[in-house]
Amino acid sequence: MNEALNSAPHRRYNILTGEWVLVSPHRTQRPWQGKTEETTAGIMSSYDPSCYLCPGNTRSGGEVNPDYKEPFSFKNDFPALLAEGPAEKISNGLLQAESETGICKVVCFSPDHSLTLPVMKIEDITKVIQTWKKEYLELGALENINYVQVFENKGEIMGCSNPHPHGQIWAQRSIPTEVLKKTKKLKEYWNAHKKSLLTAYLDQELEAGERIVLQNEHFVALVPYWAVWPYEVMILPRTHYRHIGQLNGPEEIAFAQIIKALCIRYDNLFETSFPYSSGIHQQPTGGEDFPEWHFHMSFYPPLLRSASIKKFMVGYELFASPQRDITAEQAAQSLRELPDVHFSVR
Repeated sequence: MNEALNSAPHRRYNILTGEWVLVSPHRTQRPWQGKTEETTAGIMSSYDPSCYLCPGNTRSGGEVNPDYKEPFSFKNDFPALLAEGPAEKISNGLLQAESETGICKVVCFSPDHSLTLPVMKIEDITKVIQTWKKEYLELGALENINYVQVFENKGEIMGCSNPHPHGQIWAQRSIPTEVLKKTKKLKEYWNAHKKSLLTAYLDQELEAGERIVLQNEHFVALVPYWAVWPYEVMILPRTHYRHIGQLNGPEEIAFAQIIKALCIRYDNLFETSFPYSSGIHQQPTGGEDFPEWHFHMSFYPPLLRSASIKKFMVGYELFASPQRDITAEQAAQSLRELPDVHFSVR
């Protein structure tokens, strides 16, 4: 890393979107008298009779959950997308709109209400990954489904309405904006070099080493050079896989291992159940071939200075460009140096 830029304002380019982020490392010295978040340190029980995601309980939509023992997926009782709807399209001068259809599902990671990914067993996280694979392949094979988004919102600060360990999957007819932006940049590089853009990027990051957080035989976790969120991390497969459906058994386990190891470091950073939004970007479905796509999983955690101070995307970020205070290298070093044993059992 250029030492002059490590302490001075500068911009960094996001190779996946074509956008820029402003980095202002000198701002970490400013005092904070703004909002702080409440932290929840209480220990949850393994079963909550009032939780609509626990096994055997009645959900808010009236359905009763089975007594599930492994990851459990079901159609969201209050989905943002509906499988069927009128085929409407509006094009009136500068005003455009069109109907959208899709399927929204919830994936309960574990029957145990108290568990989150960093404290789950590797074999149980592997079962979650296998569920993601199954849903991606099955939903993606459906007519009028052209993209499948796997994601998790963890913690109240990220808008999660239920602490039971779970994520969501939205499958839809259109390809979302962020995925379209990435497809464009990935395809440009593929057409020019006949090589995955993220393979080339990973090679450069492994050589530099300064933004690497964790790695194993099949995956690497790193802070992207262009990261926006304070402790943002991307997990990349070493092999150029277009989607998670291509992972074999040992690779599923390796994926589970690096997810768990990263989430342990997140929790250890401020000794709290670390909130984040995570998601997997992978090739669109619908039958078309996307040789340029290289799947990756991103974690966007909001915490900045402590368990009670978050990064707000407001003002300049809303009207001009994303901005961050600590550099990607500083964030990677902080995460890399944390213990690999969860703080709750040390």
